[in-house]
Order: sequence, then C-alpha cells, then structure tokens
Amino acid sequence: MTRPLMRVGDTGRVLAVCVVHAEIEVRGRVGRSAIDKRPVDGRVGVRALGLDGDHVCNTEHHGGVHQAVYAYADEDAHRWATELDRELPIGWFGENLRVRGLPLSDAVLGAHLAIGDTLLEVSAPRVPCATFQQWAGERQWVKRFTLQSDTGTYFRVLAEGTIGAGDEVRVVRVPDHGITVRDVFTGADPALLARLRDEEPSISDDIRMQIDRHTRTRANATVEARP
Repeated sequence: MTRPLMRVGDTGRVLAVCVVHAEIEVRGRVGRSAIDKRPVDGRVGVRALGLDGDHVCNTEHHGGVHQAVYAYADEDAHRWATELDRELPIGWFGENLRVRGLPLSDAVLGAHLAIGDTLLEVSAPRVPCATFQQWAGERQWVKRFTLQSDTGTYFRVLAEGTIGAGDEVRVVRVPDHGITVRDVFTGADPALLARLRDEEPSISDDIRMQIDRHTRTRANATVEARP
C-alpha cells in the first residue's frame, strides 16, 4: 500500500489543543497516568518539555524533549471510531494536538512543522502500552493498534511559542531520506532504518535503540527460518 508522505508546503489545521484533564489510576507498577487529555480554550504555551498545563506521570517511559508534543490525525481517529463503532472524542488517544489534513503517522523523521510562532520537529512514533490498553477498554487493543500502525507522531520543540485551535500547520522541511515514523515503528525494512541511523543526526537514543531492536529481531528470525 502506497501512503502519502508529507511534502514541503503541505498544510493542515489544528482542530484542538489538549492537556491533562485528570490523572487516572492504572494497574501495575505505573500507578497513575496522565493519558486523559481534553481540549482547552485559547492559546496554549509550548515549551521544550511540553504544553503548559500538561504533564507526564510515568517519566521513565514517556516525556522528555523528544516526546514533548504528541499529535494524532483526525482522519486516523475517525477510521478507528468507525472500526470500533464508538465515539472517540478529541483527546481519546492521549494526544496534545488533533490535526486534520496531514498524514501524521507517515511523517518523515526530522521534518519541521510550523504552527504559528512554534516550530516542531518530528521525533518518534507513539508506542502503545498497557496503560493505553486499559484506557481504551478494547480487546487486544495494543495488538490491533500495532498492526494498523497509525501511531501518530511525537515532536521535539525547536522554537517555543503558542498553539491554538484553528491554527494552520505548515510543513517547512522534509529530510531527503524520506523515512517515516511508521517505518521506525514497524521495522519492516532494517536496511532503511540503518540508513536513518546514519543520515539523520536529530534522532534520539530511543529511536536508535528501536532500530537496533528491529535489526536483532529480523536477524534472529532469519536464523530460525534456516533449514
């Protein structure tokens, strides 16, 4: 399946800006989660570690400069709502930004998106976890989300500013390597990921570890498949 890639000059629109509504209790050692995001009115400050009024509970596995802002495509959300046959309100995916008109799950690593006076850099796919499973309340949700691989994207903040509902989102830079957050998430082409590791200096240590993990998994599968 050929998927559209972002190109310089492409535009989308912010439908809503979301921050934590309330922390929820989750099973296991995590204890609490800030996944319950809901839209807020007005303009929201965007800082190096995230949005004003937002926070992360599980700082071991979430947050940091390479996961400062999480965005999800409205088109992907509507597809899930149809498949699950239920309403999925804005913020349900734990997103900070709900965006229409851009293929966020196929955003190129290192691409720059301008929203008002804020500049964001595509930094990572969202990796579903047990907390997301509990929040969704759907059977085998992590497996289904993984197989679909409509992950949305995390951003690093290159220029702090403010974002509000209705803002235009403009793609202002797309690296030539063309490797997307979906490519990193699925690990379907280890050689492609090795190229990303070698050619894109902005990628985080977490992305480098994901690439190494995909490479080991593929190598082990090849060994096991030999007669």
